[in-house]
Amino acid sequence: MSQATSMALKVTLLGVVAAAIFTFALNATVPAGWYIAGSKPAEYEAGVDASAVHNDHSSAYLKSKHSAVDGFATLMQDFSADNYTGKRLRLSASVKAEGVRSWAGLWMRVDKQSTAVAFDNMQDRPITGTTDWQDYAVVLNVPQDATGIFFGVLLTGPGTVWLNGVKVEVVGSDVRTTGASAGTKKRRDQPANLDFTEQ
Repeated sequence: MSQATSMALKVTLLGVVAAAIFTFALNATVPAGWYIAGSKPAEYEAGVDASAVHNDHSSAYLKSKHSAVDGFATLMQDFSADNYTGKRLRLSASVKAEGVRSWAGLWMRVDKQSTAVAFDNMQDRPITGTTDWQDYAVVLNVPQDATGIFFGVLLTGPGTVWLNGVKVEVVGSDVRTTGASAGTKKRRDQPANLDFTEQ
Protein backbone atom coordinates (compact mmCIF):
# COMPACT_ATOMS: atom_id res chain seq x y z
CA MET A 1 0.00 0.00 0.00
CA SER A 2 1.43 3.39 -1.01
CA GLN A 3 1.96 6.14 1.51
CA ALA A 4 -0.68 8.28 -0.24
CA THR A 5 -3.25 5.45 -0.13
CA SER A 6 -2.44 4.78 3.51
CA MET A 7 -2.89 8.48 4.35
CA ALA A 8 -6.21 8.65 2.45
CA LEU A 9 -7.47 5.58 4.32
CA LYS A 10 -6.51 7.12 7.67
CA VAL A 11 -8.32 10.36 6.78
CA THR A 12 -11.42 8.41 5.69
CA LEU A 13 -11.41 6.34 8.90
CA LEU A 14 -10.97 9.47 11.00
CA GLY A 15 -13.95 11.01 9.19
CA VAL A 16 -16.09 7.93 9.85
CA VAL A 17 -15.06 7.87 13.52
CA ALA A 18 -15.73 11.61 13.87
CA ALA A 19 -19.15 11.22 12.24
CA ALA A 20 -19.97 8.28 14.52
CA ILE A 21 -18.90 10.22 17.60
CA PHE A 22 -20.94 13.25 16.50
CA THR A 23 -24.02 11.08 15.88
CA PHE A 24 -23.56 9.37 19.23
CA ALA A 25 -23.24 12.74 20.93
CA LEU A 26 -26.50 13.93 19.37
CA ASN A 27 -28.32 10.76 20.37
CA ALA A 28 -26.78 10.72 23.84
CA THR A 29 -27.57 14.35 24.69
CA VAL A 30 -30.97 13.72 26.22
CA PRO A 31 -31.52 10.56 28.31
CA ALA A 32 -33.45 7.83 26.49
CA GLY A 33 -37.21 8.15 26.97
CA TRP A 34 -36.96 11.86 27.83
CA TYR A 35 -37.15 15.02 25.73
CA ILE A 36 -36.64 18.76 26.14
CA ALA A 37 -39.56 21.16 25.71
CA GLY A 38 -40.56 24.57 27.05
CA SER A 39 -40.63 28.16 25.85
CA LYS A 40 -36.88 28.24 24.97
CA PRO A 41 -35.71 24.61 24.72
CA ALA A 42 -32.82 25.52 22.38
CA GLU A 43 -31.31 27.65 25.16
CA TYR A 44 -30.82 24.57 27.38
CA GLU A 45 -29.02 21.26 27.26
CA ALA A 46 -29.66 17.97 29.04
CA GLY A 47 -27.83 14.73 29.55
CA VAL A 48 -26.60 12.20 32.07
CA ASP A 49 -23.94 13.32 34.55
CA ALA A 50 -21.95 10.30 35.74
CA SER A 51 -20.11 12.50 38.26
CA ALA A 52 -23.35 13.49 40.03
CA VAL A 53 -24.07 10.19 41.77
CA HIS A 54 -26.95 10.02 44.23
CA ASN A 55 -28.80 6.93 45.48
CA ASP A 56 -26.02 4.90 43.79
CA HIS A 57 -27.08 6.15 40.33
CA SER A 58 -25.92 8.78 37.87
CA SER A 59 -28.16 11.81 37.51
CA ALA A 60 -29.81 13.59 34.62
CA TYR A 61 -29.19 17.31 34.32
CA LEU A 62 -30.88 20.30 32.72
CA LYS A 63 -28.66 23.33 32.20
CA SER A 64 -28.90 26.73 30.57
CA LYS A 65 -26.34 27.27 27.80
CA HIS A 66 -25.93 30.98 28.58
CA SER A 67 -25.74 33.20 31.65
CA ALA A 68 -28.89 35.05 30.59
CA VAL A 69 -31.99 33.19 29.44
CA ASP A 70 -35.45 34.69 29.03
CA GLY A 71 -37.67 31.63 29.19
CA PHE A 72 -37.70 28.08 30.48
CA ALA A 73 -37.10 24.50 29.50
CA THR A 74 -38.19 21.16 30.88
CA LEU A 75 -36.70 17.70 30.72
CA MET A 76 -39.85 15.61 30.51
CA GLN A 77 -41.84 12.53 29.55
CA ASP A 78 -45.48 11.80 28.83
CA PHE A 79 -47.58 8.66 28.89
CA SER A 80 -51.17 7.46 28.57
CA ALA A 81 -53.47 7.90 31.57
CA ASP A 82 -55.33 4.64 30.83
CA ASN A 83 -53.79 2.65 33.70
CA TYR A 84 -54.15 5.49 36.22
CA THR A 85 -57.66 6.90 35.79
CA GLY A 86 -59.54 7.34 39.05
CA LYS A 87 -56.29 7.12 41.03
CA ARG A 88 -53.99 9.50 42.88
CA LEU A 89 -50.51 9.76 41.40
CA ARG A 90 -47.29 10.95 43.04
CA LEU A 91 -44.20 12.13 41.17
CA SER A 92 -41.20 12.16 43.51
CA ALA A 93 -37.50 12.75 42.93
CA SER A 94 -34.33 14.14 44.43
CA VAL A 95 -33.16 17.43 42.93
CA LYS A 96 -30.04 19.50 43.44
CA ALA A 97 -29.48 22.95 42.00
CA GLU A 98 -26.64 25.29 41.15
CA GLY A 99 -26.97 28.98 40.34
CA VAL A 100 -30.72 28.92 39.70
CA ARG A 101 -31.45 32.64 39.48
CA SER A 102 -35.18 32.41 38.83
CA TRP A 103 -36.72 29.09 39.87
CA ALA A 104 -36.99 25.38 39.17
CA GLY A 105 -39.30 22.58 40.22
CA LEU A 106 -40.75 19.18 39.58
CA TRP A 107 -44.01 19.31 37.67
CA MET A 108 -46.84 17.06 36.57
CA ARG A 109 -49.94 17.70 34.47
CA VAL A 110 -52.99 15.54 33.76
CA ASP A 111 -54.83 16.19 30.51
CA LYS A 112 -58.21 15.31 29.08
CA GLN A 113 -57.53 15.48 25.34
CA SER A 114 -55.98 18.97 24.93
CA THR A 115 -57.30 20.38 28.23
CA ALA A 116 -55.32 20.30 31.48
CA VAL A 117 -57.47 18.97 34.33
CA ALA A 118 -54.81 18.87 37.09
CA PHE A 119 -51.45 20.61 37.38
CA ASP A 120 -48.62 21.44 39.78
CA ASN A 121 -45.19 22.85 38.92
CA MET A 122 -43.98 23.80 42.44
CA GLN A 123 -44.09 27.51 41.59
CA ASP A 124 -45.52 28.14 45.07
CA ARG A 125 -42.55 26.30 46.65
CA PRO A 126 -39.74 26.83 44.12
CA ILE A 127 -36.19 25.53 44.06
CA THR A 128 -33.83 28.49 43.88
CA GLY A 129 -30.14 29.29 44.18
CA THR A 130 -27.67 26.51 44.96
CA THR A 131 -28.88 23.54 46.99
CA ASP A 132 -27.70 20.06 47.83
CA TRP A 133 -29.88 17.02 47.12
CA GLN A 134 -33.39 17.40 48.47
CA ASP A 135 -36.49 15.28 48.01
CA TYR A 136 -39.59 16.77 46.39
CA ALA A 137 -43.00 15.49 45.39
CA VAL A 138 -46.01 16.47 43.31
CA VAL A 139 -49.33 14.65 43.90
CA LEU A 140 -52.35 14.89 41.59
CA ASN A 141 -55.68 13.14 41.12
CA VAL A 142 -56.20 11.51 37.74
CA PRO A 143 -59.87 11.86 36.71
CA GLN A 144 -61.74 8.97 35.12
CA ASP A 145 -61.78 10.71 31.74
CA ALA A 146 -58.10 11.69 31.72
CA THR A 147 -56.14 10.82 28.58
CA GLY A 148 -52.51 11.82 29.21
CA ILE A 149 -50.00 12.45 31.97
CA PHE A 150 -46.94 14.69 31.57
CA PHE A 151 -44.10 15.17 34.06
CA GLY A 152 -40.53 16.33 34.47
CA VAL A 153 -38.26 18.94 35.95
CA LEU A 154 -38.33 22.54 34.75
CA LEU A 155 -35.78 25.32 34.92
CA THR A 156 -36.64 28.97 34.38
CA GLY A 157 -33.76 31.28 33.52
CA PRO A 158 -30.09 30.42 34.00
CA GLY A 159 -28.67 27.67 36.20
CA THR A 160 -28.42 23.90 36.43
CA VAL A 161 -30.59 21.27 38.07
CA TRP A 162 -29.83 17.58 38.54
CA LEU A 163 -32.54 14.93 38.79
CA ASN A 164 -32.26 11.55 40.50
CA GLY A 165 -34.43 8.79 41.94
CA VAL A 166 -37.51 9.61 39.88
CA LYS A 167 -40.64 7.67 40.82
CA VAL A 168 -44.19 7.84 39.48
CA GLU A 169 -46.49 5.80 41.69
CA VAL A 170 -50.10 5.40 42.75
CA VAL A 171 -50.73 6.53 46.34
CA GLY A 172 -53.69 6.35 48.69
CA SER A 173 -56.19 9.04 49.52
CA ASP A 174 -54.29 9.67 52.77
CA VAL A 175 -51.57 11.40 50.71
CA ARG A 176 -52.60 15.01 50.11
CA THR A 177 -52.61 16.47 46.62
CA THR A 178 -50.27 19.36 45.93
CA GLY A 179 -51.70 21.00 42.83
CA ALA A 180 -54.83 22.41 41.32
CA SER A 181 -57.59 20.27 39.87
CA ALA A 182 -60.07 21.84 37.53
CA GLY A 183 -63.41 22.49 39.19
CA THR A 184 -62.16 21.94 42.75
CA LYS A 185 -61.54 25.57 43.72
CA LYS A 186 -64.50 27.08 45.55
CA ARG A 187 -65.84 30.19 43.87
CA ARG A 188 -66.28 33.42 45.80
CA ASP A 189 -69.77 34.54 46.72
CA GLN A 190 -69.11 37.99 45.22
CA PRO A 191 -66.44 39.94 43.31
CA ALA A 192 -63.36 40.98 45.29
CA ASN A 193 -60.56 43.57 45.20
CA LEU A 194 -62.00 45.48 42.25
CA ASP A 195 -59.97 48.58 43.17
CA PHE A 196 -56.70 46.59 43.60
CA THR A 197 -56.09 47.91 47.13
CA GLU A 198 -55.66 44.42 48.64
CA GLN A 199 -52.20 42.92 48.31
